[in-house]
Amino acid sequence: ERIEASIRKRTEEVERSLSSSLRERDKEREQHKKDEAVQLFNALLVDLVRNSEASWRDTRKQLRKDHRWELAELLDREEKEKIFEEHIESLFKRNKEMFHKLLDETNISLVAGWKEVKKVIKEDPRYSKFSSSDRKREKEFSDYMHEKYVQAKADFRELLKETKLITYKSKKLIEESDSHLKDIEKILENDKRYLVLDCAPEERAKILLAYVEDLHRRGVPPPPTASEPSRRSTK
Repeated sequence: ERIEASIRKRTEEVERSLSSSLRERDKEREQHKKDEAVQLFNALLVDLVRNSEASWRDTRKQLRKDHRWELAELLDREEKEKIFEEHIESLFKRNKEMFHKLLDETNISLVAGWKEVKKVIKEDPRYSKFSSSDRKREKEFSDYMHEKYVQAKADFRELLKETKLITYKSKKLIEESDSHLKDIEKILENDKRYLVLDCAPEERAKILLAYVEDLHRRGVPPPPTASEPSRRSTK
């Protein structure tokens, strides 16, 4: 009797284990089918949806006409819409990068206006591909220019830190004579981080004098350590 109970127990364990394995295999098979459906639907979107301003409501009608819509039936409507939105986001990012690249290539001044830049770039396909709305293009241009201007000022401040001639004594020397400021500017003029702000000389001068004032306020700097980066030598 004990042997029979033991055999029965062992049989139940084997059946449970087998049942669990089968369930796991079914689960894996279902997941594999779901992954295939996602791939199919993504391929459908890549082929048919190339406009980053397309809406799900309008595009869905066109997608339904393709046989791959039915092949992706394992995906419910919400899942399809989510994949569509991710595809649109990816298209928008790519078009935005291309639009920024176009602006980079145009080599425009930091104070250039949209109207003058638009005349130069409007024939390029990257211009129209970014958006059909001129207002959106202008907004993106404004954001791009703001980022460039902020970065240019940050780069200039970095240049000032690298310039060895500018010290805590500079404020006093500038007040005593114009020659020290001219010597500083002569060094800075050799660097594009200074030149890029030629379009905003007042802002550039303000940043330079603010830096000189800051060094003056801090006074004599502590002795340099081995880890401190070397500063730009006088040219």
